[in-house]
Amino acid sequence: MIVFGWAVFLASRSLGQGLLLTLEEHIAHFLGTRGTAATMGNSCICRDDSGAEDSIDTQQQQVESSAAPTADLRNQPRDPVRPPRRGRGPHEPRRKKQNVDGLVLDTLAVIRTLVDNDQEPPYSMITLHEMAETDEGWLDVVQSLIRVIPLEDPLGPAVITLLLDECPLPTKDALQKLTEILNLNGEVACQDSGHPAKHRNTSAVLGCLAEKLAGPASIGLLSPGILEYLLQCLKLQSHPTVMLFALIALEKFAQTSENKLTISESSISDRLVTLESWADDPDYLKRQVGFCAQWSLDNLFLKEGRQLTYEKVNLNSIRAMLNSNDVSEYLKISPHGLEARCDASSFESVRCTFCVDAGVWYYEVTVVTSGVMQIGWATRDSKFLNHEGYGIGDDEYSCAYDGCRQLIWYNARSKPHLHPCWKEGDTVGFLLDLNEKQMIFFLNGNQLPPEKQVFSSTVSGFFAAASFMSYQQCEFNFGAKPFKYPPAMKFSTFNDYAFLTAEEKIILPRHRRLALLKQVSIRENCCSLCCDEVADTQLKPCGHSPSWMELEEIMLSEISQKQEDEYGMISLSGRSWKIRS
Repeated sequence: MIVFGWAVFLASRSLGQGLLLTLEEHIAHFLGTRGTAATMGNSCICRDDSGAEDSIDTQQQQVESSAAPTADLRNQPRDPVRPPRRGRGPHEPRRKKQNVDGLVLDTLAVIRTLVDNDQEPPYSMITLHEMAETDEGWLDVVQSLIRVIPLEDPLGPAVITLLLDECPLPTKDALQKLTEILNLNGEVACQDSGHPAKHRNTSAVLGCLAEKLAGPASIGLLSPGILEYLLQCLKLQSHPTVMLFALIALEKFAQTSENKLTISESSISDRLVTLESWADDPDYLKRQVGFCAQWSLDNLFLKEGRQLTYEKVNLNSIRAMLNSNDVSEYLKISPHGLEARCDASSFESVRCTFCVDAGVWYYEVTVVTSGVMQIGWATRDSKFLNHEGYGIGDDEYSCAYDGCRQLIWYNARSKPHLHPCWKEGDTVGFLLDLNEKQMIFFLNGNQLPPEKQVFSSTVSGFFAAASFMSYQQCEFNFGAKPFKYPPAMKFSTFNDYAFLTAEEKIILPRHRRLALLKQVSIRENCCSLCCDEVADTQLKPCGHSPSWMELEEIMLSEISQKQEDEYGMISLSGRSWKIRS
């Protein structure tokens, strides 16, 4: 979880600096002074009596605050979610530009060992972020990620995504320079076929940039040469991991509608039809390729005459599955509802459709990828915050097993367990004994001592649940087929007691789901929040200066659509809302 705390901290710093500059400029334009922003405080932003005295007090407080000893600051309580303020420690020398490759490898090496929220972000990660604040430094970091991340490390692609997601947005000139340096085309994809790490990392970088720069910048990045390169990487002669990340990159480019049309016109669906046959391959790397190919054919790159998977999958024996109705759009769930994958930079979570309150229950998970996942038990009160890195085991109402970092998670704290690191094909068992108030975790039949912490907060309403770091995938067995390592004690399975209607079992592709939403009619004068009841209360703006409404429109127009989605809940506007009290 701490990894995502760093991402939020470093990314929000860059965004906050940009928004602050934009805000200052527009305040100066509308109010005639650049210093007004410093006096806003918590009062109404358009009050008339905020004079120079407030400004002097604020400046004096800032000077006094900056003069406070570092030791005193460190003794103050800190938000357990947000990482510490970035800066040099009292005995830390001023950071100098170091060997970028060494910093990248240091970050990769330390990432699995930093698990507690009170730990400082690694020095290497902060230094890379500082270096990337210039075009030259950003290009150095990107080229190093492509050059040195090893193929065999299961956290390699996730670290690429993590570092790039934290770095400042690249300028147009930096993107242009990167495309010139890489000089990608179909011929380049065929070179160094004996060293697939370079091509895997290149595709991972392209995918991350496509997701980060959705919109015109993404359209500009998908040049004919880059498209040809990614399509060539999908050919059967390529290493499966190169195929996988080339496909994921194309998926992320397709988040922009113009790119989606361009990619679809390249007859990509013909290649994907061949690859989707790998969805059940015993080779777990090929299985990932098959899963993503099938998902793309169902959701993005439709092929005329091909039947969608959900229309032909046999769900007769399945009575419990992953709940597709309370997950974000970033999590991919298979049509049979038992396999999930995350290819986004966020920490995505999912839970089962069936809830238990008493008895002894057991389910198993097959590990498809060996990176960071937190799998276990959650309750109705559990909080999943994907962009803040909160998942299973990160509150007092859930507990999770982490086989990559060899940890048990509860209430955002971790403790080591004695199992070895999990690997592809391993089976993890999860036993919930509500009679004895304990949870037992198994790896290939070998059990750990019982966990009982969560029962101090809750004793009922448990779901099977899991959280996924980037590029992670696993398959659940809730009892629809025999377990590989059933425990010795008597237990029940979800599939024996759950029930789903035929409609509830259907996991619709995105385009089908959106089509249904467009058919939903919203009654006039309905509540702006729930859209179910007629509004009986109206919230009106304060009626002060209208220039702030204009200011918000200008600010939002200068923020990318992605940032609007993530920060759209912050509003200065005078819009009135009709709600039901």
